Amino acid sequence: MFKEFKSFIMTGNVVDLAVAVIMAGAIGAVVKGFVSNIVMPCVGYFTGGTDFADKKIILSDAVVDATGKVITPENAIMWGSWINTIVNLIIVGFVMFMIIKAYNKTKKKEEVPAPAPPPGPTQEELLADIRDLLKKQA
Repeated sequence: MFKEFKSFIMTGNVVDLAVAVIMAGAIGAVVKGFVSNIVMPCVGYFTGGTDFADKKIILSDAVVDATGKVITPENAIMWGSWINTIVNLIIVGFVMFMIIKAYNKTKKKEEVPAPAPPPGPTQEELLADIRDLLKKQA
């Protein structure tokens, strides 16, 4: 059983998948930081200092008692956070597109062999044709 497991783990597909998952997590963290720390502040600057992460539609306010303890939390639609997520998705998609495009350029293009020329007539067929022509002339 251990031998089968070792053989399964050592196949190229599993190792490639593990590397892809680790890289995706790292790229996701980098892109999330890029979106939240660079892109969204620029978008906020051009929209008059708006921070989309705080934008929401409040459905019901939080209920707080006299001591300041929250009895019922606020219920809100966080549309600004959703916009941040959409921007994040677009950037991740673009980054992945660029990575795949660069990867495809580095792959060696397999040369497609030229198709073999159609086989010509055999000696027997040529001799049979010559015989038939000679019979017609005689």
